Amino acid sequence: MKTDPEAFIRANTSLMAPPHVPEISLHLASEAHELWLKTEEELEAIGLPPPFWAFAWAGGQGLARYILDHPDMVLGKRVLDFASGSGLVGIAAVMAGAREVVAADIDPWAQTAIRLNAQANHVALGFTGTDLVGASVEADIVLAGDVFYDRGFADALIPWFSKLAGEGRPVMVGDPGRSYLPRDRLEFCAVYQVPVTRELEDSDIKKTTVWRFASALKAG
Repeated sequence: MKTDPEAFIRANTSLMAPPHVPEISLHLASEAHELWLKTEEELEAIGLPPPFWAFAWAGGQGLARYILDHPDMVLGKRVLDFASGSGLVGIAAVMAGAREVVAADIDPWAQTAIRLNAQANHVALGFTGTDLVGASVEADIVLAGDVFYDRGFADALIPWFSKLAGEGRPVMVGDPGRSYLPRDRLEFCAVYQVPVTRELEDSDIKKTTVWRFASALKAG
């Protein structure tokens, strides 16, 4: 029997505020390890990917906080929330006054999570499930929370982000020190101490930095 995404999300999450972005409510897994195991063991047969949409990752929380605290970054602009997951960063962009926000995520279950989370916060978000890496985009600014956790993914993102930045489309990245963060391409914007779930991270607090991606390698 096919599992209904909305029914699954409502049954396995609770509406709660991420600790670093209390203005926003999301459908999040209260028992992180249990949901992750359920997804891997019980639902692998139907092709459900790991539920990244069920957690407020540190990079996303830091980037959402930065956008809410610096609304001029997105005010009146078209925003792409890349690898959106729960939609947290995109929701923050709408709240900060963005003209239009599109959440992009290749996980089809994220589309349902993002729709439910947008409804919970009384905002409107567009959505695309297209793999945008390497493609041209219509956005004025690109937001990406916690995307440098995998070498292959990072290797694909770096030239794409560089191209977008070179076109005059700022790329803002929130990152808690992931292994494949290209520090030689980044300009510091802010740093936060973000509470996280120890079951998924290696600590209760993750030092999370917001960066602006540069179009070329930094000198020196």
